[in-house]
Amino acid sequence: MARILPITKENITGAVDAAFEKHVREYGSRITNMKSTLARSLPAFEVYMLWYRLFAEVEKILGKRLAIFYAYSVSHAAECPLCSTYFRKAIIDSGENPDKLILNEQEEDILRFGALMAKNHGLIADHFFNLLKKYYSEEELVVLIAFGGQMIATNVFNNVIETDIDEYLNDYIKPVKFV
Repeated sequence: MARILPITKENITGAVDAAFEKHVREYGSRITNMKSTLARSLPAFEVYMLWYRLFAEVEKILGKRLAIFYAYSVSHAAECPLCSTYFRKAIIDSGENPDKLILNEQEEDILRFGALMAKNHGLIADHFFNLLKKYYSEEELVVLIAFGGQMIATNVFNNVIETDIDEYLNDYIKPVKFV
């Protein structure tokens, strides 16, 4: 059970309700457990929802498919059950297997980069960073790094409060393998 519960309809303020309506209208996205918990602080909700704007920029650089894989690589490496499951759903719903992705070398490199950002707290070896510079401009790298950082922040938030996985994601939770 989550350490901090999402706000409920009984204790929502008018400002939060308006922010929810705006979010749903602008992004066509549902209000999840994470968002309802973030909304206990309207500034926190607003800052974290900028994720959508940054993700749109990542999509321009990587395309939708690879942008989703990139977010998944960060979330999986950060060991965030909620975010990993969210992106597993997106991958599975697109017809691919998140455990057996078919990738070219450039795609493998950007996913490795996302995973290393999460695992190594942003410490990336020069040779690997320089490898990415042959694929992406400095402006694109700033977007990719900033998005990775925001994804990590989202992972940390959900891991710290142990956000409950939303019911609509239950069928996408990665099965536990027993040795």
